[in-house]
Amino acid sequence: MVSTTYRGVVIEVIEADITEQAVDAIVNAANSDLILGSGVAGAIARKGGPSIQEECNRHGSIQVGEAAITGAGALPARYVIHAASMRLGGKATAESIRSSVAHSLRLAETHGVESIALPAIGMGVGSFPLPQGARVMMETLKAHLDSGTNLKQVRFCLFGREAMEAFEDALREVFRAD
Repeated sequence: MVSTTYRGVVIEVIEADITEQAVDAIVNAANSDLILGSGVAGAIARKGGPSIQEECNRHGSIQVGEAAITGAGALPARYVIHAASMRLGGKATAESIRSSVAHSLRLAETHGVESIALPAIGMGVGSFPLPQGARVMMETLKAHLDSGTNLKQVRFCLFGREAMEAFEDALREVFRAD
C-alpha cells in the first residue's frame, strides 16, 4: 500500500476488493448502457444484489464519459457511481476515462460523499493500458482536488501486482508522494 495526503485528502493505493469497502461511494467501471456484466461491474452486481441493476435500468443509458449514481444494495458503501468509460463491448480511451472519472467525482460532491473507492476504470474489460490509465486517473483526481472538495479519503482498489505498481507510480509522479 502507498498513500499520501494532498490538500487534506488521504489518497491510498491498495490491493483490495472494491465491493468490500466501507466508504460512502464506490465507483463502478461501467459501460454506457449501465449493464452490470463482467469485471468490477459483475462483482458489484453479484455482491450488491439485483437492486443496483434495477436502478441502472430505470436510469437508462448515459453517454460515454459520463457517470450515474445508484444505491449500493447489500454492499457496505452507500452509493455506487457508474463511470462509463466505454460502450458495451467497446474500448476505453484516455479521454473517456478522464471524463467519466471527473464526472464521478462531481457526482460524489453533489451527494455529500467524503470517502470514495475507485477501481482501474477502463483498464480491464476496456483494454486501456494500465500505466497510462493510472496516470490519467491520478491527474483527473488532482485537478478535482485543486478545484476544492469535500472529499476526505480517496482509495484506489486494485487487483494484482501490475495494477498496483502502475497506480503507485502514478501516485508518486502526479502527487510527488514518497
